[in-house]
Amino acid sequence: MRRYRLLFDRILVGIVLLALWQLGSWLLGSYWLSTPWLTFSRFFNEIWSGEMIRQAGYTVEEAFLGAVIGGVPAIILPFALRRLPAVVSVLDPFMVSGYGTPKLALAPLFILWFGIGIESKIAVVASIVFFIEYFSTLAGVRALDAKLLQMAQLVGANERQVARHVVFPAAVPNIFAGLRISLPIGIAVAVVTELISSNRGLGYLVQVGAMNFDITQVFAAILGATVVVLAVGYAVDGTERI
Repeated sequence: MRRYRLLFDRILVGIVLLALWQLGSWLLGSYWLSTPWLTFSRFFNEIWSGEMIRQAGYTVEEAFLGAVIGGVPAIILPFALRRLPAVVSVLDPFMVSGYGTPKLALAPLFILWFGIGIESKIAVVASIVFFIEYFSTLAGVRALDAKLLQMAQLVGANERQVARHVVFPAAVPNIFAGLRISLPIGIAVAVVTELISSNRGLGYLVQVGAMNFDITQVFAAILGATVVVLAVGYAVDGTERI
C-alpha cells in the first residue's frame, strides 16, 4: 500500500506541475512559454522521426565517456591512498581547489585544447565527475569502522582481501551516491557545452530552437535531457541494488 501511495503522490505532483506549466503558458503566451501539449507533441514527433534519439545518443555518449574517464580514477584513487593518510592530507587542498573551480569556465580552454568535437565535451564532463566521485568515495573509505578491519586482520585476511571484502563493500553506498549526483550534472554540463560549440546533441537542438525563436523546440530538447537524466538515475539505482 505504501508503494501505491507513493506512486499516487508522484502522479499528483506531476499533474500539479503540468497545471502550473499550462497556467504560465496562458498568462505569458505560448510564444514565450510553450504549452505542455505542444512540447510533448514535438518531443514524440522528433522521437518518431529519429532526430531526438540521434541527438540524445550523442549527448549520452559524451556523458558516458566523460563519466568513465573521470569516474574510474576517482574511485580507484581513494582505495590506493587508504594507507597513505599523509599523501591524502597533502593532496587535499589541491583537490578542494579543483572541485571548487567552475568547470564551465574551463570549457573554452578545453575547446582550444581538444577542438570543437566530442573530445572537449568529454573533458569537461570528466573534470566534473572526477572530483564529485573522488570526495564521495573518499568519505566512504574514511567512514569504515576500524573494528571491521581489526576483525578481518585477526582471522588472517591480507591487504588485498581486506580491500576486496571489507573496504570496498563498505564504500559502495558512497560510490553510488557520488554517481547519483555526478552523472546528472555531467549530462547537464554536456548539454551546456553543446550550446557553446557543437553541431550535434540536445544542446544543439536547444540552440537551433533559440536561434529560430522556436520555444517549443527548446522545451522539447530540455524534456529530452530530463528524460535522459531520469533514465540514468533509474539505471544507477538498479545497478546499486544488484
